[in-house]
Amino acid sequence: MGNCWFKGSSYVNRVSSTAKSETPKIQSPSRRDRSDESKLPSNAREVEAMRLDSAAGRNPLTAFSFEELRKVTNGFRQDSLIGGGGFGRVYKGAVGGAGADEPPQQVAVKVHDGDNSFQGHREWLAEVIFLGQLSHQNLVKLVGYCCEGDHRVLVYEYMPLGSVESHLFSRVMAPLAWATRMKIALGAARGLAFLHEAEKPVIYRDFKTSNILLDGDFGAKLSDFGLAKDGPVGDMSHVSTRIMGTYGYAAPEYIMTGTSIPTKK
Repeated sequence: MGNCWFKGSSYVNRVSSTAKSETPKIQSPSRRDRSDESKLPSNAREVEAMRLDSAAGRNPLTAFSFEELRKVTNGFRQDSLIGGGGFGRVYKGAVGGAGADEPPQQVAVKVHDGDNSFQGHREWLAEVIFLGQLSHQNLVKLVGYCCEGDHRVLVYEYMPLGSVESHLFSRVMAPLAWATRMKIALGAARGLAFLHEAEKPVIYRDFKTSNILLDGDFGAKLSDFGLAKDGPVGDMSHVSTRIMGTYGYAAPEYIMTGTSIPTKK
């Protein structure tokens, strides 16, 4: 869906009200029949019940109300807007910090753009399920979510240096040093290796520079798990019946065959 979650000191990366994913998806979820989505969880209680059934080890997630998220982003004001993509707009906010010894946590609040979004409830739920059970230093941390009425919101840790894409194509920032580029590449590779080598592997399906986010020390973290799915286990081969990804980034053999791993001859 493309992300850029930061405000630099010398510039601000803005998106227009009609901003969309920078590269077309192979199969845009907004153009698919969503009739089967009525069977998916439609409130926070049902989401937590699904997480309990699907995840052996669950990360603690906060189920926010939409009004809470409206407050922490100053009413989703323009000056809180830090980016956006195919899912919707992203706002900066802060949550927690009720006690004197607990400072507020800066977060990125990604709000679904309704019928104008390239992604829907199914992709939102995939993020909640996968990031609600996976934990690794090279995966972006999901803090919580909102599933209230028609509102679908994801709340992540705030990544102050934004996406790799914003650095590679910026006209105002100095080019990344090669040592920094190698550090980013290694971090992204470790994130993918973690997904592929997990007890229950995960196929990421949307690996690109706009989905690699950077912390304050240029540590790379994979984001956007809306197109992710469970991978094959054991000797099972895996063939996807729905080819998903982004034009120009997905492997050509996957586009041609729909097979996510090489078939044995």
